Amino acid sequence: MHQGWAGPYDHRSTFHEPLVAFGFLAAVCSLELVTGIIILPQRQTALVAKQAAEVDLLTGGRFRLGIGLGWNAVEYEALGQDFSTRGRRVEEQVELLRRLWTEPVVSFEGPGHTVTGAGLAPMPIQRPIPIWMGASSEPALRRAGRLADGWIPLTGTGEGLEKAVAAVRQGAEEAGRDYDAMGMEGRIGVKAGDLDAAARRARRWEDAGATHLCVNTMGGGFDGIDAHISALVEVAQVLGLKAAADRSAAGPGETR
Repeated sequence: MHQGWAGPYDHRSTFHEPLVAFGFLAAVCSLELVTGIIILPQRQTALVAKQAAEVDLLTGGRFRLGIGLGWNAVEYEALGQDFSTRGRRVEEQVELLRRLWTEPVVSFEGPGHTVTGAGLAPMPIQRPIPIWMGASSEPALRRAGRLADGWIPLTGTGEGLEKAVAAVRQGAEEAGRDYDAMGMEGRIGVKAGDLDAAARRARRWEDAGATHLCVNTMGGGFDGIDAHISALVEVAQVLGLKAAADRSAAGPGETR
């Protein structure tokens, strides 16, 4: 769902539906698949639980569910959900998702959900599937610390990240959780002819404690799918990730 005005994206911006696309990708690659991110409060929780469990099965347990709250009220309106209660809703959703992924039969009663003696079959391989949260505001960062298996900062390295880490750590400590057991996924943008700079930014994320890295080629001046894939392979090679680069370069059915 896109609005017809310029912002981070508009009605001309193209995005595939991730869980549908992952059903296809699971058959043609052996990579871990990660939503980065889906706006969970816009979606029916039990349906997301079923879709995510299916992707987890199809990938052999190589799936992480990245979630966030979003900023676009128009999307919420179009999908019949309340934009103003999305923070409270996502907390209840995370609890219900984990129960559906780990218990064969679930009864659940909350402000936004009623489940009576229902469950998923088949169950996912990962029980539960890891949930990672994208966050930037103070409440969202603390929520990630309280609830998430990992988090995705919406800031670059430096002072902004240090403040975000402190907020996530505070949320984890308030919930009696170990912040150091959580993952953190950094993000770098890649532009054509700028791969060395991308590698330097990647190293800064590693130094900042990131356990995972997202390499984003959108808006980088690459023309066509092959150019995007080639850029990702080159970044992997620059970072010394030869095995990952080989797998990315392999086509369907190929092994290298």
